[in-house]
Amino acid sequence: MLALVRSNVVDLPTNLSLSYFWCGGFMISSFLIIQVVSGVILSFLYVADSFLSFGCVVDFTSEGLFIWLVRYFHIWGVTFIFLLFLVHMGRALYYSSYSKLGVWNVGFILYLMMMAEAFLGYILPWHQMSYWAATVLTSILNSIPLVGSYLYKFVVGGFSVTNVTLVRVFSAHVCLAFVILGLSVVHLFYLHKSGSNNPLFVSEGYGDVVLFHSFFTNKDGFVLMLLLFVASGLLLYCPDLVLDVESYIQADPLVTPVSIKPEWYFLAFYAMLRSIESKVGGLVLVLAFLFILWLPTLNKSCSYSIGRQLIFWFGVSNFILLSYLGACHPEVPFIMISKYSSLSIVFLLLVFKGLWVVPYSGGFPRANF
Repeated sequence: MLALVRSNVVDLPTNLSLSYFWCGGFMISSFLIIQVVSGVILSFLYVADSFLSFGCVVDFTSEGLFIWLVRYFHIWGVTFIFLLFLVHMGRALYYSSYSKLGVWNVGFILYLMMMAEAFLGYILPWHQMSYWAATVLTSILNSIPLVGSYLYKFVVGGFSVTNVTLVRVFSAHVCLAFVILGLSVVHLFYLHKSGSNNPLFVSEGYGDVVLFHSFFTNKDGFVLMLLLFVASGLLLYCPDLVLDVESYIQADPLVTPVSIKPEWYFLAFYAMLRSIESKVGGLVLVLAFLFILWLPTLNKSCSYSIGRQLIFWFGVSNFILLSYLGACHPEVPFIMISKYSSLSIVFLLLVFKGLWVVPYSGGFPRANF
């Protein structure tokens, strides 16, 4: 066991040119462990009941400073995980790391599971926004041809979001967390099997490598301390910044919020879903975006291509715009801008993945399974 840890953490040969963008994996893993520990503590106090959940969360949050800190660090931890995930995936796209199939496939599955896990966790407090977000987003399942109604009843547990749904969501939220932990280990295994990409886009030879410890452990440790300091500052100075006003109102099926919207890390997809009048059309658009985003191709690195850099940053700008539009009220001109922005980001991603395809060469990393 010690030999395994030493070979994968201490004596691992690592390319010297890796920048701070390569600290993302360690940061995500650290925050993921914090999320699991804080989530386990909160699960001891939580009651999965539609009549008791909201009051239960309010009560144990108000009981003492420790539980208050645990709950709000759990809330802010999700925000930091998704920020790090977006940077991590953006770096992978920029440097064409998706050519390493094993690492990329497991990482993409992890991203989808993290979104599902975050959505399930958002429902648990059973406040107005979480209830109505669950109602709106699960209703998309009904729009799937042939199997939609059966799938909706299977997921929700009835004809609408009820107490049965909440019990299922709590169970799935707890179980999925440990599945994500296991897949993170698989992701690390594939990474150490195929090797990491690097800014210089070179793949062979050990001329410019150092041992992971202590050069990169110090680097990762510094970034982790910095992020924990920032997270603690935000947590103590403005703890409610990432929460909606409706989060302090108990769920009421008879009262609809003025504007239903999910958390910020879902806003881009939410804008894409509602930009098309048909629910099926919006779902197809989101699935097309995710499929093209996943699609592994052999491309040049953006480091050596101005054209790919421009398309990449246009795509990033588009994604940020969609996130803003997802938080806006669904009216003109926001809906029209969302439609054009959604179609353009899919087109840009298709061009980004479809062009600049090159065969394997000495300086290009081979795709590994």
